[in-house]
Amino acid sequence: MKVLSRFADIVSSNVHALLDRAEDPGKMVDQYLRNLSNDLAAVKKETAGVMAEESRTKRLVQENEKEVAKFTELAKRALVAGNDQDARVFLAKKHELEDIGAGLQTAAAAAHENAVKMRQMHDKLVKDINSLNARRNTIKAKAAVARTQEKMNKIGAATDKASAATGAFARMEEKVNRQLDEANARAELDSAPIDEALALEEKYRGANIDSSVDDELAAMKAQLGLN
Repeated sequence: MKVLSRFADIVSSNVHALLDRAEDPGKMVDQYLRNLSNDLAAVKKETAGVMAEESRTKRLVQENEKEVAKFTELAKRALVAGNDQDARVFLAKKHELEDIGAGLQTAAAAAHENAVKMRQMHDKLVKDINSLNARRNTIKAKAAVARTQEKMNKIGAATDKASAATGAFARMEEKVNRQLDEANARAELDSAPIDEALALEEKYRGANIDSSVDDELAAMKAQLGLN
């Protein structure tokens, strides 16, 4: 049926379009529900039309059955009155109405089947919307947690870079210390060797100075009568 296939196309196109654009699940859930609500409005209208068609065909069947019963009764009355020709006319009309009634019965059965299917899809859509509304907060909460986790992953990556930089700095510091030690060692090796004789000369020169001071101190005491 054209109405049913159109309804399926509406829902399917909306679902696929949303899945293709699914960047933020939380926002997509809201958009999906808005689209489904719009679909529901269209489906309600279509369902009402199909159900009205079922009611109309059912009413036509009932009216046809009344007409058949009426002309059957008229034929009987004509026979009782002895009017066979009138009875034939009434029976011919009855047969004509019965042929029409057969077509109406077929149309009514098809209309009923369509109404049942349309109502089932309408009810399923309502149920799906209610279910999604109930799950929306959970989906949005999970989406928020996912975004937070993504931020934490980025911060973790930055921390890993900082740790790597710290290690690199430590290696550079060790290298610089090693270079400084080597430079100091070369400076020590490049300095002039120590002359032991000169060193001893300085030692004894100082001793002579101390001896002269002692001699002068003794002479001053003698002059002052302090010995």
